[in-house]
Amino acid sequence: MSEQEPAVRYTEVADQDVRSLRTRYCRLRTEAGAPVAELEAVSFRVRFGAVAVAAEGIGGVETEPEFRRRGHMSRLLRQALVGMAQRVDVAFVSDGVEGVYEKFGFVGAVSEGALVVPVRNVERKTGYDPGAAVPGVRSGSVADLPAMVRLYNSAHAQRPWTHERHVGWNRLVPHATWKPGSQTLVLRTRDALAGYAVLEGRAFGDPVGSVVVDELVAEDAAAAALLLAALARLCWQRRLSEFTVREPADSLAGRTARHMGCTEQRGFLPSGGMMAAVLNRSALVRKLEPELRRRTAGQLPDQGYDTALAALRRGDLIPDDTALVRLLLGHWSTGDAEAASAAMPDQYRDLCAAWFPGGGTPSLPTPYAHRLDRY
Repeated sequence: MSEQEPAVRYTEVADQDVRSLRTRYCRLRTEAGAPVAELEAVSFRVRFGAVAVAAEGIGGVETEPEFRRRGHMSRLLRQALVGMAQRVDVAFVSDGVEGVYEKFGFVGAVSEGALVVPVRNVERKTGYDPGAAVPGVRSGSVADLPAMVRLYNSAHAQRPWTHERHVGWNRLVPHATWKPGSQTLVLRTRDALAGYAVLEGRAFGDPVGSVVVDELVAEDAAAAALLLAALARLCWQRRLSEFTVREPADSLAGRTARHMGCTEQRGFLPSGGMMAAVLNRSALVRKLEPELRRRTAGQLPDQGYDTALAALRRGDLIPDDTALVRLLLGHWSTGDAEAASAAMPDQYRDLCAAWFPGGGTPSLPTPYAHRLDRY
């Protein structure tokens, strides 16, 4: 270390609640206490299908301008990951910088996705007058959140990348001066919540250029159609011809929108974006064994199953952790892995095909990361 470079020390401040996420602040400071670099390690439970496991995510990464390009962020990330590996078996990044997090074992493992729905299509399919209110749909409030959480957890109970939301969850964006907050629409039938939509807010004075829905969840297709009709009415009032729904195409909302006629937009980043890393392979695979058995649906005999699972835990089967996390999360199928030169041993080929079918298949929904659970 040069004479001009001050000594720095690593500190953690643990378990503070920030917008429904337990947050640990990992910091580098000089001996005099001046801030050098900081990141947030947030705790949540993430689904790999029907099984959710404890995980931590990295966010809020920042280095003070006068300390940049000196290796401090690399040191901070490495020390933070050592601590994370003692608490959880898998880590995530919500918005990774391109070309950075791969150095620490992270890999892109989910694509961006959204549906663009023409207003005219909704009007034709539902038959609702765009000038009239949709029955049962009203503005939501904090009191609706517990029922919204239950509906969300039920709707996405097997979808990789989604969070298992806890009682008391509230990640709606709060309103602030000149900063838009979330707008919520709820649908009630028989005095029970049948669906909801959370819209991206619009700041006062902004031009009305779009309607974007961060989430749309419904208990059945009829409820989803009513919410889409309410969104079409909102667009009609604003003289807009289409709106965007940030839901996967194989969700109930997605299937209903597809029936009406919509365009799916998907994006695959070569680097950065939403990423994942295996911290403890053996422990993670062990916790996901019930999910792997669910995916086989009893179609394969037990003979050799335990041997293959042990090989997967040790790394003899799929030794590359970056390939493994993509397969476990359904971002890759075995065919995708083989196209990327991650070949499966012949003796385990059939079992791997059942374990890793890829998202959007009968045994595993498309992986999806909803905006409200990003950090």
